[in-house]
Amino acid sequence: MTKSFITPVGFADANRGLAHLFVRGLTVEAEIGVWSHEKGRRQIIRLDMDLAVDDPRSAGDDHGKVVCYEWASNEARAVIATGHFNLVERLAEEIADRILCDQRVHAVRIRIEKPGAIRGAEAAGIEIVRLSAAAPDILP
Repeated sequence: MTKSFITPVGFADANRGLAHLFVRGLTVEAEIGVWSHEKGRRQIIRLDMDLAVDDPRSAGDDHGKVVCYEWASNEARAVIATGHFNLVERLAEEIADRILCDQRVHAVRIRIEKPGAIRGAEAAGIEIVRLSAAAPDILP
């Protein structure tokens, strides 16, 4: 039997009180890259985020009681705006850390792509999954 390299994460599970909040294809200009031709200039990155958040049913229709996808997007933009990142890996970690500061977020998956980073490939990048210290039983 071959072991999967993908760790399943239950981003939405009513029994565990979790909902899945996501942002797909957020396009942002970032100062990123380790090579000399990438320094001192901005380039486009694409960002996907998946968050396991407290189930919003108890919030009713109150926007202030839920984790908002615009908030998550703005947090990612704020991290990107802090300056140059050599590695997409470090950028992904910093975004995950920032989003996990909200206690209603139990897990986060961050995927960062650099379009055109490799000749002949649509994009290259990294995907990470991080759990909060107080996460409910998210891994099966």
